[in-house]
Amino acid sequence: MDWIREKLEELKLQSLYRVRLQREGLLDFCSNDYLGLKDHPEVIEASIRVLKDYGLGSGASQLVSGYTKHHRALEEKLAQFKGVPCCVLFGSGYLANLGTISSLIEDRDLILSDELNHASIIDACRLSKSKVLVFRHRDYEHLEELLQRERKNHRRCLLVSDTVFSMDGDVADVRVLKELSKDYDCMLYLDEAHATGIMGKSGRGGLELFGEGWEEYIILMGTLSKALGSYGAFVCGSKLLCELLVNKARSLIFSTSLPPSVCAGAKEAIELIEKYPELPQRLRALSAYINENLSALGFEVPFHGTPILPIMVYEEAKALAIRDHLLRKGLLVQAIRYPTVPRGKARLRLTANLKYKNEELELLLGALKEVSPLPPL
Repeated sequence: MDWIREKLEELKLQSLYRVRLQREGLLDFCSNDYLGLKDHPEVIEASIRVLKDYGLGSGASQLVSGYTKHHRALEEKLAQFKGVPCCVLFGSGYLANLGTISSLIEDRDLILSDELNHASIIDACRLSKSKVLVFRHRDYEHLEELLQRERKNHRRCLLVSDTVFSMDGDVADVRVLKELSKDYDCMLYLDEAHATGIMGKSGRGGLELFGEGWEEYIILMGTLSKALGSYGAFVCGSKLLCELLVNKARSLIFSTSLPPSVCAGAKEAIELIEKYPELPQRLRALSAYINENLSALGFEVPFHGTPILPIMVYEEAKALAIRDHLLRKGLLVQAIRYPTVPRGKARLRLTANLKYKNEELELLLGALKEVSPLPPL
């Protein structure tokens, strides 16, 4: 197995070697639990009640015996929250993208995908065996050029985009994507993993943010593991879509379903967002505050009004050095490097979270000041 050892040494030399860091004892500043709901007492209590009744796991896939009233209740709540007729649960966002995209599109079809879409979308496009064309990030003129050239040559077409891009925090123009989907007779697939619970006036996602309504050709995928503080994923759309996925999505059919207690906790998290509609606005205000302070320290932080605040350092070794400096202070802000982001685009992925206390933020900013690009006064 010398080749494995050589490969690992090569990764170390390139500052691309990875280790798993245990977060116990560290202040976590890079979690996707944006609204702090995974620790909310009502979410925990809802999960515990069902855990006592149903046990640790579901025991089977959805189509065998792993589908309960708690799965059904969460699907109905998600459909209502997203403003669509129907919803289906998956074991993770990765499984949702693989199963859904490969169910919608086949080898005679066409997929047009944003170049910065999540890795699970990239893999799902490959799995579909269709023709896949990648358009430049958020360049919708380039997307339309590809549609004009290619759409007529294919039976079905799927436009695929993250709504909020997980490593940059920028936002797709859902209104333009919707218009192009209509004009060129395409399905529109929006990955709302980082939009659900935070985007739009009440956290319902990209359509609400842009003042747009759902239509039958739109497929909304999202995760329970970000702002909802749980685990798993969902795909929302028409009743026909749900029926297709239950019958064709291999990652749903051949995977054990989510534990009922996880479903109960996620449903409670959605109800808390509905009960406290100010939560998304509070998160945006916190994101802006953190960004202002980082900018004052001289850091380059592209800010798009989302809780994702990438501190751009570009060099992989430098990203690791800053991460390790923060770790020595008891602070966890993970270094993000290739292949998660392009080579030479390394960053520290800081996120806003409503759980942060003022003194914790001051500790973080103080530690970052020590490695600030600005010269000391």
